[in-house]
Amino acid sequence: MKKLYYTSNILLLVVLASLGSCKKSESTVENTKTKTKKTIEYKKPASIGFHLENTKQWLETNKTDSTKLTIAYAVNRTDKANFAKLDSVVIPADFSGDLVYYLPFPLHVSALEEVSKVLIFSYPTQTFAAYENGELVYTGPTNMGRKKDQTPTGLFFTNWKAEKTTSTFNDEWDLEWNFNIENKLGVGFHEYELPGYPASHSCLRLLEKDAKYLYKWADEWILKDSENVKVKGTPVIVFGNFDFDRPKPWLQLATDPKALNISESELEKEVKPFLSSILVEQKKRESNKMLAQ
Repeated sequence: MKKLYYTSNILLLVVLASLGSCKKSESTVENTKTKTKKTIEYKKPASIGFHLENTKQWLETNKTDSTKLTIAYAVNRTDKANFAKLDSVVIPADFSGDLVYYLPFPLHVSALEEVSKVLIFSYPTQTFAAYENGELVYTGPTNMGRKKDQTPTGLFFTNWKAEKTTSTFNDEWDLEWNFNIENKLGVGFHEYELPGYPASHSCLRLLEKDAKYLYKWADEWILKDSENVKVKGTPVIVFGNFDFDRPKPWLQLATDPKALNISESELEKEVKPFLSSILVEQKKRESNKMLAQ
């Protein structure tokens, strides 16, 4: 009987140890999941500074350097064709870093860590940023609504998209890589020329490569029927105001390289009013995805 008693106790200890091990293992996995986040290692330039240069002269020596051109276009909120038309341009002193260091958005926003995806447009700086769980994954320049047709601000969600569609303002305007965010007003982001200042009829203009990226990155809405939305798309926040009566704000970079920087706390202030709505819609999308599996 004693032998059987000891044997039973040993078996019980083994089972308990095994259960403890499983719990520890599950806990470790859970902790790993919690800590595992999408992070990108960006290369920081040795120094961040800017100066003004004659456009024609600068292009003569840099027109074949695609890395420099990409950064220069973004810093001046313009594209290849319109860049060449400018008399003078803002040029970084050091081109050795990644684009994120030449544009104003912070690399991390703690307040967005629970948000799987969010796209943010800054009217004052004419730039956009895509975040995944608080980490900046993509950024670039934009040209938004002109003075008399300003882009509406606030929280929106991507809905329908089309590789090519026609503008509601003018049926002669073809919009490529278009993603609508406000169906009734016909506002969306898409590829179109960037003259280097807010010039659109309320839409958010992008470089072709950026429009293609966001076209694939953002989610479309899911319709319940022809008149009702079942699940909204990716949240889009548009914030701030542009001073149309003053010189282009990025010209300030020549005297103050931090003039346009958007701090983490500033961005948190902009997104905080919309977080609860974003998370509610995110939960709906996740639940719908689980049901579909």
